[in-house]
Amino acid sequence: MSAAENHGPKNIVIWAYLVVLAIVSVLVSRGLPPPIDMVVVIGLSIAKAVLVLTYFMHLRSENMFIHSLFYVPLALVVILFFGFMPDINHWLY
Repeated sequence: MSAAENHGPKNIVIWAYLVVLAIVSVLVSRGLPPPIDMVVVIGLSIAKAVLVLTYFMHLRSENMFIHSLFYVPLALVVILFFGFMPDINHWLY
C-alpha cells in the first residue's frame, strides 16, 4: 500500500471536520451577539489551525526541532499581540 492510500481516508475525515467547523463559524457569527461571537469564532479558528498543523503539515510526526521552529514564532506573536492590546483598545474606544 502506498503512502497516499494509507493517508487518504484520514485526510478526507479531517477535511470534513474543517468544513463543519467553518460552517459552525459562519452560523455562530450570525447567531450570537457581537462580543461572544468573536470569542467563539476565534476559538473555532484555533481548532481549525491545530487540525491543519497536525495533519496536513505533518507536525505530529516531526521531531522537536521542527516543533520549536513553529512554537517560538507563535510565542513571539502572542507576546506582541498582548503587548499591543492596550494601544489597540486606546484607538478603538
